[in-house]
Amino acid sequence: MGLPTLQVEISCTIQNFPKYICSVVIPAHFEVSENALPEVVDAEEAERHQAVNAALQWVNESITEELWGLNPSNQAEVDHRLRIFFENKVQEDKERRELERSSEEPVHAPPPVIPPPPPPPPTKKKGQKQGRRDTLLEKPIIPPEPPEPVLHGSMAIGAVSLAVAKASARLGGTPLYMSMASLKHGQEPPSMLTMPLVMGSVLSCGKSSPGKLNLMKEVICIPHPGLTTKQGIDLLLEIQKQVNRVMETPPPPKPETKKGHDTGKRGQQPITGKMSHLGCLTVNYDTLEQPLLLIQGICSNLGIELGMSLHLAINCAAHELMDYSKGKYEVMVGTHKNIAEMVDLYVDLINKYPSIIALIDPFRKEVSRVHLFCFICDKVRSLTFHIL
Repeated sequence: MGLPTLQVEISCTIQNFPKYICSVVIPAHFEVSENALPEVVDAEEAERHQAVNAALQWVNESITEELWGLNPSNQAEVDHRLRIFFENKVQEDKERRELERSSEEPVHAPPPVIPPPPPPPPTKKKGQKQGRRDTLLEKPIIPPEPPEPVLHGSMAIGAVSLAVAKASARLGGTPLYMSMASLKHGQEPPSMLTMPLVMGSVLSCGKSSPGKLNLMKEVICIPHPGLTTKQGIDLLLEIQKQVNRVMETPPPPKPETKKGHDTGKRGQQPITGKMSHLGCLTVNYDTLEQPLLLIQGICSNLGIELGMSLHLAINCAAHELMDYSKGKYEVMVGTHKNIAEMVDLYVDLINKYPSIIALIDPFRKEVSRVHLFCFICDKVRSLTFHIL
């Protein structure tokens, strides 16, 4: 994406001569917003540079000294030293923040603000039945949690640990995945090697995308578990290739009337996209159906049976959708829904597209999962519904 990041190189002394072994590149944790204000973009860019520069300083100075002389096959000792080093850095940062906070605190603290009493509950209309919808709807909206601070330079820890593991595998002449599996099984090769279920993000239509759709931060394709890992990855790469081809194809010209006026939908934007920090295309879609119809069309062209050979999952990232001034989720620009309306939206979406087998973060975390699961299953009786 053309953004500064960290590359760690490993050299070992072999027969008294230093020799370059391998390198590892690790991404930064920063999310790139498509429609952020210029001052926000500048602030994020400055913070990203600080994070990468701090990581560079850690690797080139302190961490290199900590690991000098260790055998790269001793992963446990490497990770132990990295963990102690990071704990010390976290403690230093905590002490620095407390010192800054104490110097900024006023001498006389203002009196505590007494919150106003809660409004009386609404009167129950005659004939109205109290059900689960009302219970779900009246749950108070908890204010947003402050973002958890990320220590500048922390990306160096994972990068160095992975680079050492890669160097050990290369020196031992074994694949990296097999070398990492042997760490779990006491340096012995496992009798049977299992791989996680292959999943791949192919589209991003979330809050930071240029279109009106906010709900689908990631549209994730999940090959059938019966496929091998290689077959699943090949399938995902082919789908991604077709998505890129569709995005690069210019839209057809709109028909004109006899008077020369455009008969297409006014204000409709062409389908364009670019790579997001999630590794997939950011698309300016305006409706829930558009990204799903795109995947359907691609599967149809490839002869893939959606819902059998391939399933879908949606990362809703609902915590990013909450409009606290209204107490509702902004699923699309200008379209706000409360919890009960969100449930109806998800139920309709799953009934219309049964290939969706999972919703990731469909609500903020204060919503009771058990309550919500029972509420949805009451509406979708024939569907096994997973909330991850």
